Amino acid sequence: MSSEEPLQLIVSSPSGAGKTTLTTRLLELVPGLRFSISHTTRKPRPNEQDGREYHFVDRDSFVKLIRDEAFLEWAEVHGNLYGTARAEIDRSSSARGIIFDVDHQGARQIKSSSPDAVAVFILPPSMVDLERRLRGRRSEDEATITRRFRAALEEIAHYGMFDYVLVNDDLSEATTRLVSIFRAEECRRRRAAGWAERLLAEGRGFGGTQPPSQST
Repeated sequence: MSSEEPLQLIVSSPSGAGKTTLTTRLLELVPGLRFSISHTTRKPRPNEQDGREYHFVDRDSFVKLIRDEAFLEWAEVHGNLYGTARAEIDRSSSARGIIFDVDHQGARQIKSSSPDAVAVFILPPSMVDLERRLRGRRSEDEATITRRFRAALEEIAHYGMFDYVLVNDDLSEATTRLVSIFRAEECRRRRAAGWAERLLAEGRGFGGTQPPSQST
């Protein structure tokens, strides 16, 4: 079944809670989805590629895009700028759905302009586990880990603005839940209404109560 426009799915979490892994699995399991590639001023991490994980740009270029009103949403996180270009929506017009990987600031801005967007917040099973995951990256110094841990508490404090809260205590189970959320949202009445109305119009074309003849 298709709808008039792609379902917009926002996935957010504190750093280290596993949203990147979960969104990657969602893309693998549900055909027709498209990942919205954000712009950022932060430096690429090892194995990251420009145009795949992010569009990596310098701060001056990012600020120019803000002035040109090129972003659907943007925010400053951990001293770096992140933003979703409006062009990402245009490129996803024929997709089944589009996934936004943003923080609570970006989620609020997207929900403001697209109230039907579905927002999911990913939680770690515990703060001890979150700290372990942050340290397990082995790519950041102690000051950065401390800053990200404190920022995680601020992120979690905004869980109430999201439609769903998903605890990533088991990756396989969390993946199943995220896929289930997307598929359930596709069946929302407002998204299936166009399909139902087309069937009604088709039925009226056959006289309302008279079914079409079957070919033999």
